[in-house]
Formats: sequence, C-alpha cells, structure tokens
Amino acid sequence: MASRETRLRVISLYKELHRLGREYPDPAYNFHKKLRGLFEKNRNLTDPEEIERAIKLGEYIRNETLALYSLRKYRHLKRMYPHESPTDPFP
Repeated sequence: MASRETRLRVISLYKELHRLGREYPDPAYNFHKKLRGLFEKNRNLTDPEEIERAIKLGEYIRNETLALYSLRKYRHLKRMYPHESPTDPFP
C-alpha cells in the first residue's frame, strides 16, 4: 500500500494533467482517455520503486505538455508580428 503522501502526489499529478489536457492542440489524440488509461493501468502497483517510476513518468509528461503549449504560444505570437523590422521606427 502506498503512503498517504504518495497517494496525494499521484492525485495532484492526475488533476494537473487533466487540466492541461483541456487545451491539448490535437482533439483526435484523446488526451483524457489515454491519461485515464495510464493511471488505471498503474492503479495496483505496490512496489515503492515502481510507484516512484510511474510518478516520474507522469511528471515528465506534464513537463513535455507544458513545453508543447509554450511552443504553440510562441509560434502564434511569431505569426502575429511581421518577421522584418522596420528600418525607420518613426516615419
């Protein structure tokens, strides 16, 4: 049985990933279904090392998803502004 702290970490990670999944750029990917499937698959883990490994994987997915969102926002901003800067700022 996992400790209370570990359980709270896992629940917090799941909630955070679920919130991040709302804005996932590709609706066909079905982020929430895959997220739930991964958490359900690891539901019965008892070995503390395996539990920690699964948490680390979840944190990695969270960080990669955040990086994807940052890149998406950066690309959007880059498209909004022209690439060339004006030569005379005060015409």
